[in-house]
Amino acid sequence: METIDPPASVLCREVRDRRGRVYRVGESDVELLGRGRIWMVVLPWVGMAGISGAAYAFFVAQAGLRAAHRWGGDLYWPAGLWALAQAAVALAAGRLRESGRLPARAAMTTGALGTLAGYLALALSPELTLARLAFAVCAGAGAGLVHATCLTLPGRWWPERRGGPTGVVASGLAFGAVPFLLRPVVDADPRVLLAVTGAGVSLAVAGTGRLFRDPPRNWWPPRPDPLSVPPDPAVRRARDRNPPAVRHHTLRQAARSPVLWLMWLCLLGAAGVTVLDLVLQVRYAQRLGLSPELPRSVTAAGGTAAAVAGALSDRSGRRSVLIAGCLLLGTAQFGALIAARTGSGALLLGCAAATAAAGATALTLITALAADHFGENHHPSVHGLLTGAWLLPVAIGCGTGTAGYAARDPHAAFLLAGCTGLACAVLALFLRAPGRLSVRRIVPNPHPLGEEMA
Repeated sequence: METIDPPASVLCREVRDRRGRVYRVGESDVELLGRGRIWMVVLPWVGMAGISGAAYAFFVAQAGLRAAHRWGGDLYWPAGLWALAQAAVALAAGRLRESGRLPARAAMTTGALGTLAGYLALALSPELTLARLAFAVCAGAGAGLVHATCLTLPGRWWPERRGGPTGVVASGLAFGAVPFLLRPVVDADPRVLLAVTGAGVSLAVAGTGRLFRDPPRNWWPPRPDPLSVPPDPAVRRARDRNPPAVRHHTLRQAARSPVLWLMWLCLLGAAGVTVLDLVLQVRYAQRLGLSPELPRSVTAAGGTAAAVAGALSDRSGRRSVLIAGCLLLGTAQFGALIAARTGSGALLLGCAAATAAAGATALTLITALAADHFGENHHPSVHGLLTGAWLLPVAIGCGTGTAGYAARDPHAAFLLAGCTGLACAVLALFLRAPGRLSVRRIVPNPHPLGEEMA
């Protein structure tokens, strides 16, 4: 992983806490970057919004591509292969990133080139199979590189309160759809739309990636002191609810912990419920004449919830906010069932917004929790493993038409989704940092050493 070599004039030291974890202190973000670390939130947000917008461009243009190229069949299965390619690349990219063989700038540049190749092939190639494969493999691999880099970078620069920065970057996944909700963009020629989007996204991703930097290993900002108790009650309470990892776990060490697989299952369930519910609600929105309003409410709710939930988790605890988000996710499915039976458009829009908000909350907080529990040094590879849980429902829903089968019995699907959301909340109860003793498990010595025995 490409890290910054501090100037010779910058003094730093490594300190250890009582558990043996090493903190590198003394270097400020301005001394390392030449600018404030807020740029390591703004720039990844731009990259995330850009690569997300490219995905939305495909879904907007897929109907016009059939008419333009006289293609038959369904163009949604390449989206499933795109998701699989992204999940496959994320883990490999994480391993290369933490080993130093794939710097952040190289990852962003490669992702930009892959996106450009995939979208130009889909826009210009007259041959259906070649265009589909080029889009799915090239654009999917490019998106995987960009997501793996952008989502893990803020947590390394904000180790003391990573929830808010991670949430802001994750909100780019939703806000990248905003340009493609506008009528002039929707009505544009699909080939021109894909070509222009591919070129624009590639320039934005590569340009922002040129300024990406990783902090030194074990880096901690000068304030607050990692070894002392913060005097501010709010900061002290936030640290107690989001304590740093006991040590930095490698991917192999993290995989031996049941907590990682509980995170994986929780994210898998939340993503599956979100994908299934939104597909079903789109069908009902079409029946009720709410097709224009549904994407807008979903986009606004998802983007806002990711940023708000991340900031709230820094104060209230990530596990608590994640549990609340999963409860909201499950409850929204029962509300959607009522809306489907009664034909209430307002309730349907509210449940769709709640589902998008809860899904974005789960992605944001599990990404931050992974760094809280297993450390920042190997977070890219751990996050790469968790990415599969996030993208697997997308691949299955788009590539196999499972959501279409669920639409035949939507009431049962909503009930199953609601129960799954509540089960995710139960799983979140057990997400405790490995190696950290609970206060309840500390048993006092029944025979303390008296003064006469000292």
